[in-house]
Amino acid sequence: MGKGRLEAFTDGVIAIVITIMVLELTVPSGSGFSSLAARLPVFLVYALSFANVGIFWNNHHHMLHVTDRVNGTVLWANLFMLFWISLVPFAIRWMDEAHFAATPTALYGVVLAMAAFAYILLERAIIACNGPDSKLARAVGRDRKSVLSLSLYVLAIALAFVHPWIAIALYVVNALIWFVPDRRIESAV
Repeated sequence: MGKGRLEAFTDGVIAIVITIMVLELTVPSGSGFSSLAARLPVFLVYALSFANVGIFWNNHHHMLHVTDRVNGTVLWANLFMLFWISLVPFAIRWMDEAHFAATPTALYGVVLAMAAFAYILLERAIIACNGPDSKLARAVGRDRKSVLSLSLYVLAIALAFVHPWIAIALYVVNALIWFVPDRRIESAV
């Protein structure tokens, strides 16, 4: 089965998620810079979330670039990943409304961690569909980068209950790890 519809569907869902995220941003109540400054934390989390969704989309694009075919398992794994990505706007809104309390900040990490876990499952499903000698399999190898990333999310989730901004800092570090598209895959192209 070809991969074109999978790519198009994923692009559409991610575009909708990004649109929902920006629509969830509320306008400051006042007209001065102090009103804008009060909204800065949620804007920064929005920017982090935009970057994270963009990172998933970018790496997904690169992963599918080295994929020859997909099957039903790949389609379901992709939907599982999109499910978690679609929860990002909800997590941002709860963080904002709860003033960055521990539980919503931890939930944000759970959403990102589950999206990352789902991405790993998708990667494994694609490798299973395309074979152990596929370009993707050769490029990612044992995929220590994904394991490190998932570990950082788990640590951040726990640290959200110590201080939410420590968790958010780790979410930023994790985004920075993935900001440049996966060079292992780029080198396989």
